[in-house]
Amino acid sequence: MTTTVTFTARPHRIRLFAVPLAAVLVAAFTVVALLLKDSNTGVRFHTSDQVAMVGIGLVLALAILWSTWPRVRADADGIEVRNLLGLRRFAWSEIRHVSFPDGARWARLELPADEYIPMLAIQSLDGDRAVAAMRELRRLHREGR
Repeated sequence: MTTTVTFTARPHRIRLFAVPLAAVLVAAFTVVALLLKDSNTGVRFHTSDQVAMVGIGLVLALAILWSTWPRVRADADGIEVRNLLGLRRFAWSEIRHVSFPDGARWARLELPADEYIPMLAIQSLDGDRAVAAMRELRRLHREGR
């Protein structure tokens, strides 16, 4: 059964830092790669070394951008949580609470048997956005039970 998404949350503040930092890394490694052949250190650098330097910059940039991957989607039927290593969908009836414990970095879904699923998309760094996201998820949880 396909339902329309009524709510989506993604990390916000981390994106403000991750995207520029990734761009700076790619630019810095590209500049270093271009300057490698002009080095007077006695070491001989080849085109393959330059390509490898750019490749290292791209891999590091992708690793940083990976922190922006988490997402939470919710509708009247349930919630879908995409963290760094996977995607899981839960019906509202499977969830005991939607919580944001004091001092925690991100919100979580509390399941039966004292199990919980972190929601990395709703982070304490986002302040008011995180509060609004929690209010909406709690509302959907109340209505979806």
